[in-house]
Amino acid sequence: MIGVTENLAIISDLLTQSAVEAGRAPDAVHLLAVSKKQPLSKIIDAANAGQRDFGENFVQEGLEKIAQTRNLGLVWHFIGHLQNNKTRVVAENFDWVHTIDNLKTAQRLSKQRPESLGPLNICLQINVDDESSKSGITIAKLPELAAACSDLPNLNLRGLMCLPAARSDFSEQRLPFAKLRELANELRSGGLEMDTLSMGMSGDYRAAIFEGATMVRIGTAVFGNRT
Repeated sequence: MIGVTENLAIISDLLTQSAVEAGRAPDAVHLLAVSKKQPLSKIIDAANAGQRDFGENFVQEGLEKIAQTRNLGLVWHFIGHLQNNKTRVVAENFDWVHTIDNLKTAQRLSKQRPESLGPLNICLQINVDDESSKSGITIAKLPELAAACSDLPNLNLRGLMCLPAARSDFSEQRLPFAKLRELANELRSGGLEMDTLSMGMSGDYRAAIFEGATMVRIGTAVFGNRT
């Protein structure tokens, strides 16, 4: 049976190949290993194989894993919907939050982030397909929220994130990712410094890379089926 180490090597090669095919640098895309509902042993296997960035969707599960791996030098990303009553523990323990979609949450994270940890990296989640079932701000509200978040003292606005509707055709998959790239470029032209496009998962990472993804979120292809 292929293990985590072998899976990581395969995925790394695929990400590099896609970046080169897209005319980008081979190391332009970083893997965010989505470790939700995965056992600690597999996370340690991945860390031993060189993986440093891990994504969790649930606060309590993430906190337990962070506490058990503090000596490994890992970078923890919160990628689930964040309730305001859980911002403090996220601000105190995670390195990134990818799912900011309102100013109140951002303000709470900024206020509750310990200065000793340095700024919390954040991405703004955009509902690119305007799906009622998904979180994320509308495109129209993005400029105002981005400007407000960039002024918060203990946050570092790194970029944008999206979770588009599923599409099977490669050219169709590229459309929402192209939109996110265009939105990021518009914000940059307005003076905001951002370096991250968090987009693409197992089924559409290649389309995301062709549209400029810098971080792709892949879980079961790394760790196997979730428990």
